[in-house]
Amino acid sequence: MTAAPARQQITAWRPRVPGVVEVLHAHLTEHRYPMHVHDSWTLLIVDDGAVRYDLDRHRRGTPHDTVSLLPPHVPHNGSPAGEGGFRKRVLYLELGQLGAELIGPAVDGPDLADPLLRLRVGQLHTALRAPGEEWEAESRLALISARLRELLRPRTALPAKPVDRGLAHQLRDLLDARLAERTTLDEAARRLHAHPAHLVRAFTTAFGLPPHQYLTARRIDRARHLLLDGHPPTTVATTLGFHDQPHLTRHFRRILGTTPARFARGGGR
Repeated sequence: MTAAPARQQITAWRPRVPGVVEVLHAHLTEHRYPMHVHDSWTLLIVDDGAVRYDLDRHRRGTPHDTVSLLPPHVPHNGSPAGEGGFRKRVLYLELGQLGAELIGPAVDGPDLADPLLRLRVGQLHTALRAPGEEWEAESRLALISARLRELLRPRTALPAKPVDRGLAHQLRDLLDARLAERTTLDEAARRLHAHPAHLVRAFTTAFGLPPHQYLTARRIDRARHLLLDGHPPTTVATTLGFHDQPHLTRHFRRILGTTPARFARGGGR
């Protein structure tokens, strides 16, 4: 990660998540962006303050609790809308996440007042800051991309499709068979010939929790057995595909209320 001090605080990094080109978190008090373009989609939320910007010769802004989507190759600028500047979190997404056909609708209506979308974007940012949470980040990105397509290309409501339980069980079997491997959502989608967002929705509807949460719970369940068999936490973390021991410890404590080491000593019983 890179950081800039003083009145302009910027943190940016490239996550190991397909579809995300870059993540940027910034607190800007005085800086004004000149007109510029990106070759990726810019998905922006503002946590404090507000931003004014021009997009395709139209004055725009970031009203409270909205999500702004700036399309690729369309010039825009940006500046604080008031005293104190603004805090923003930005995702730069690959072109294929939405498709070129949505550039026009995004130009016409870049600021989206949708609480569900706002919530999901915030959840994705949280997942992207935690090493080892690539499965969760991929799942949340798939739902965000699907939601953006729904908002930019609204259709007449259709009857709800039945739950694809067969697909959900196929994904569960795949996850169970590859607990120790770092399988990505995109890989699973290709293996099962399904769209990532449809895969996440089918699994969540069928089993009551998203696939990334199921995968973590199963790994923690397996970790309990290995710990009680005398394997050290460092080995358990590596064996079960966790990013590192702190990654294992974080989820172990969240699910069981104790650390792996204490559990192995009998403190978890």
